[in-house]
Amino acid sequence: MNKQTIDQVELSGKRVLVRVDFNVPLDEGKVTDDTRIRESLPTIKKIMQAGGKAILMSHLGRPKGKKNPDMSLMPAAVRLAELLGRPVTMAPDCIGDEVVKVVNAMQPGQVVLLENLRFYAEEEKNDPEFAKKLAKLGDLYVNDAFGSAHRAHASTEGVTQFIKPAVAGYLMQKELEYLGKALANPARPFVAVLGGSKISGKIDVIENLLGKVDAILVGGGMAYTFYKAQGGEIGESILESDKLDLAHELLGKAESSKTDLILPPDSRVCDELKSGVATSVSASDKVPSGKLAADIGPETEKLYAAKILAAKTIVWNGPMGVFEIDEFASGTRKVAEALVQATKAGAVTVVGGGDSAAAMEKFGLAKEVSHVSTGGGASLEFLEGKQLPGVVALTDA
Repeated sequence: MNKQTIDQVELSGKRVLVRVDFNVPLDEGKVTDDTRIRESLPTIKKIMQAGGKAILMSHLGRPKGKKNPDMSLMPAAVRLAELLGRPVTMAPDCIGDEVVKVVNAMQPGQVVLLENLRFYAEEEKNDPEFAKKLAKLGDLYVNDAFGSAHRAHASTEGVTQFIKPAVAGYLMQKELEYLGKALANPARPFVAVLGGSKISGKIDVIENLLGKVDAILVGGGMAYTFYKAQGGEIGESILESDKLDLAHELLGKAESSKTDLILPPDSRVCDELKSGVATSVSASDKVPSGKLAADIGPETEKLYAAKILAAKTIVWNGPMGVFEIDEFASGTRKVAEALVQATKAGAVTVVGGGDSAAAMEKFGLAKEVSHVSTGGGASLEFLEGKQLPGVVALTDA
């Protein structure tokens, strides 16, 4: 990464405007998963210990440009204060005279959290005037919100036009290092495990990885569009009929590339997607009429685990089945467990955010792999080979 980092700038006495990703789940005003807050601690602590003033900004949920008390960042401020063991001042807003007063009253080592950026529609519109108001709050800018780096918003891209230097925080560095190294200079064999319900969400990833990885292991609902494209019987399994030609084309591209595109040979099938339902195993291209596939089968689990354990670099994005329902969590769990074993054997294992990260948390395995990304959409776009606006906007090293 040829961008300046937080270690290359003077922080003492400076107002440090930090974009964090505190878009955390809430229940009755309490944070139910503080992973993203914990991941931001090294950057925040660095600023505090260096005698800087940490002014944090984030979005939460989708308030659609209107102030909504249910989407206040106050619960995140409370949790952050608990984790730091120090007070965190909650600003009344993210821009305006009152916020300026709060920032001006800060002492070195103190932390202020601004209110939800998305209470203003100008944030997502990347409005220059809004970005300028944010920039006025800091002497320098740190982006530590990888989960929002794929969005060109006022707080991720626009603000960098008005405040320099704009540098990467520790979480941003870690994300780019793991994902970047995996793609640019991987130890081989290099295996990508791609799941999720739809091909449409993974087309660009598959196309970008063909020729770069040694194998792509396909799971989740998107496998059945591939099978249908080959003339298979998929019963009531998820199908994107408008993507059949594309699926056929991708299979052809894979055949002429150095990458093995491997589809699941068997699947767990059922009559309907619900807890407690009876399941059976079927060949993935011979799903009985009236049945639908909801997870990879035991043969696929063994095959995929063997491929993962033989690899030196593994990137995983997307579950193997409907893991939220216990009857269909086995495939995703077995992939997660294989990743843990591969990590112990010395492989670099990167889990690309979103549902895969949620699965790792559910199985209690998130700490057992090399890296779990905090950014679902951002990690996906990185794997697609796209440039992330929030990264591009940072000051060159």
